[in-house]
Amino acid sequence: MSATRSQSVYLVKGDDAALVAQAVRALLDDVVGDGDHALIVEEIGGGAGDELNVGAIVDACLTPPFLVDRRVIVVREAGRLLTADVPRLVEVIGDPLPSTVLVFVGGGGTIPAPLVKAVTAAGQVLDVTTSKAGDRKAWLHDHLKSAPVKLEPRAADLLADHIGEDLGRVEGLLSALSAAYGEGARITADDLAPYLGEAGNVPRYELTGAIDNGDPGEALRVLHRMLEAGGLAPIQVLTTLHIHFTNMLLLDGDDISSDRDAAAVLGTAPFVAKKALEQSRRLGSTRIAEAINLIATADLDVRGASGMDAELVIEILVARLARQTRPVRSSRPRAGARR
Repeated sequence: MSATRSQSVYLVKGDDAALVAQAVRALLDDVVGDGDHALIVEEIGGGAGDELNVGAIVDACLTPPFLVDRRVIVVREAGRLLTADVPRLVEVIGDPLPSTVLVFVGGGGTIPAPLVKAVTAAGQVLDVTTSKAGDRKAWLHDHLKSAPVKLEPRAADLLADHIGEDLGRVEGLLSALSAAYGEGARITADDLAPYLGEAGNVPRYELTGAIDNGDPGEALRVLHRMLEAGGLAPIQVLTTLHIHFTNMLLLDGDDISSDRDAAAVLGTAPFVAKKALEQSRRLGSTRIAEAINLIATADLDVRGASGMDAELVIEILVARLARQTRPVRSSRPRAGARR
C-alpha cells in the first residue's frame, strides 16, 4: 500500500467548512494511499449533537490494525474537545503506535490551544483559513498550480473575480473542466466562461471600497452579488454602511491626528483605522453628515416607512452614497486657462 504522507498526527482547520472537508479528503487520500478506506479509516464524532468521548479516541489510537497495516482515526468537530481532555490526547500524540495516524478536523468550536501546540510539535497543522483577501489569493494560486487543467492568466483572473469568496466551488469546477477538455488541457477565458455559473459572494469591504472610490456602477455590481450570491438581507447591508460611515464620523475632528489615535477610538486594527481616517479627512464633516442622514432615511424606508421594496431602497442608497463621495472638483482655473 502506497502513501505520500508520513506524520502520525494532523490537524485540519479553517473557516470554510467546504474547504476543510476538501482538505480532509485530500489528506486521507494521501495517508491511505491505495488501501481500503472502509478497513483503514475510523470516524469519531461529526454527527449532530454527538459528544466527543476522549476515552473512545484514546482506545482507537491504541488499538492495533486488523487485516491492514495501519489505522487512521479521524476526529470530527474537534472544537468540541475540552481543555480537560487534552492531557490524555497529548500523551497519545507523544507516544503513538507506529501503525496509527490521528487526524483532528476543526469545527464545533475552538480547538484547545494545548492540543494545537501538541499537534504542531509532533505532526502537521493544515490551515485552510481564507478569511483575508491574501489568504484567498494564496489558496487559489496553490490549487490552480496543482489543478488537472492549466488556466491561462486571463482565465485565472476571471475565475478569481467570479468566484469571490465561494472557494468551495473551485474543486468541482476544475473537475468539470478536466472532464470536458481533458487532463492537462490549457483553458482560456472563453473556455472557462460557460462553466462559471452564478457569481460568488464578495467580502463587504468591496462594497464600501467602491463607494469610497465614488464608483456607483461598481458599487451596485458588488451590492447585487452580496444580495444574491451572498444571501445578505438589505438590513445587513445597511448595517455595514452605517458602521462604515459612523467610523468616519467618530474620527471627524482635529483631536485625532494619527493612525494610532484612530485605532484606539475605533477599537480596530491600525490598517482599518487608517483607511477610515483618510476617508474621513477626504469627505469632511458636511458630506459625512449627509451620508449618515441618507442611511438613517434608508433605515426607515427598509422598515416600511416609504412602502418601497427594501432592495430598491438599498440600491438607491448605495448609488447616492457613491456619487456623494466622489472627489470635489476644484473651482480654481487650470494653469494656462483663459480667465
